[in-house]
Amino acid sequence: MPSLIEKIKRWGHELGFADIGISNTDLSAYEPDYFQWILNHYHGDMSYMERHGTKRTRPQELEPKTRSIISARLNYLDLSAHSAIEQLHNDQRAYISRYALGKDYHKLIRKRLQALAEKITQEVPHFQYRAFTDSAPVLERPIAEKAGLGFTGKNSLIIHPRAGSWFFLGELYTNLALPSDPPLTKQGCGPCTACIQECPTQAILANNTVDARRCISYLTIEFKGSIDTKLRPLIGNRIYGCDDCQLVCPWNKFTQETQESAFKANAHNALDKATLLSLWQWNEAQFLKQLEGSPIRRIGYAQWTRNLAIALGNCQTESPKKLLTALKQKLNTLNSLVDEHIVWAIQQLSKRQQKQPIQNHQRIKTPFNAPKYYLPVKKLSSPATQTSKTNT
Repeated sequence: MPSLIEKIKRWGHELGFADIGISNTDLSAYEPDYFQWILNHYHGDMSYMERHGTKRTRPQELEPKTRSIISARLNYLDLSAHSAIEQLHNDQRAYISRYALGKDYHKLIRKRLQALAEKITQEVPHFQYRAFTDSAPVLERPIAEKAGLGFTGKNSLIIHPRAGSWFFLGELYTNLALPSDPPLTKQGCGPCTACIQECPTQAILANNTVDARRCISYLTIEFKGSIDTKLRPLIGNRIYGCDDCQLVCPWNKFTQETQESAFKANAHNALDKATLLSLWQWNEAQFLKQLEGSPIRRIGYAQWTRNLAIALGNCQTESPKKLLTALKQKLNTLNSLVDEHIVWAIQQLSKRQQKQPIQNHQRIKTPFNAPKYYLPVKKLSSPATQTSKTNT
C-alpha cells in the first residue's frame, strides 16, 4: 500500500497537479458548522445545498462504496496577466476574478482526475471511483484540509503554507482503503484579519465563515435576482467574482504560478485588462463568442449586463455623459431585472453629472483597507536560459 500511495502522488504530479493528499470519509467534525451555516441562511439562494442534506458531509451517502478520498489541488494564478491590483484600482476597467481569465477549469480538472484514476485502475483490480471538481455535493475544503493540502483560513479558503490559496480543488471518491495523510488542522492565520478588513461588503464573519448573501462572488455569479441597493456601491468595478481577500492574504506571497496554458489570460478577449465600456458594447452573440470555453459564459448575457450596469454606475473617473449614453442604449432591450439595474446606474451617474470626474489613481499599490497586498513577482528567466531557449 505505501508503494501505491507513492505512485498515486507521483502520477498526480506528472499529470500537472501541484499536490495530492488522501483522507478518510469521516467529516463528522465539520458537519455541525456546515448545517449551522445553512440554518443561518448564509447560503443565500443556493437552495440545492439544503436539498442535498447530509450527502455533502457523509460521502458514503453520495457514493456508497467510498472508503477513502484522493484530493488534488491545481494552481491557477497567471502572473503574466495584467496586474490585478491596477485593474481593481481603475474604476473604468472591469475586474474579473483571476480564476476566470482563462478556460473553464471543470472539464480540465475532471479530465486529469480521470487520467489519474485510469493509472490506478491499471495497478489495482476492481478499482472503483467517481471524480468531482465543484460539481456535486462534496465538502471540498474540509476534505482538502483532512488530506493535508492546507488549513482553513479566516476567509474560509484552503491556504497552503508554501503555496497560498490561488488553486482549484478536485477529488476522487474511491473504494480503496488508503492510509490518510496527516491533516493540516492548525489555524495558520494567527491574529491577522486582513481579509476581514478588506472584504468590500464585510461578508467574512468570525470562525472562518462567509455570509454568501453579502459576498461579491456569490452576488455576481450565483445570485440571479436583484442585488440589494445598499450593496451595489460596494461592488465597485467587480463584474465577475472578487479576489480582495486573497490579494491581501500574507500567505499568498508564496503563491505558485500556474503551469497550465488553459488558465492563462485569454489574449483574444483580454479580460485581464478590459474596460467596462468595451465589454458593455458586446451584444449577446459577441458575449457567447468571446467567452467560448470560459466559466463566465454560464451566467448568461442578461446577468453579465446586470453586473456591468452596476459597475458603470459606480464609475467616478469617466465622463458621466459618456456612460449615460451607453447605459441608455441597452435600456428596455433585455428584461425588467436588467432594466432595474440600468436605471439605478443612470440615477447614480445623473447625481454626479454636474461634478467633474475625480482623478483616477491607476497605480495605487496599497489596499483599500488592509495594510498590504501580497503577490509574488513573476520570476524572469536568466539570460543563459533565454539564450538556451532561443537556440533550441
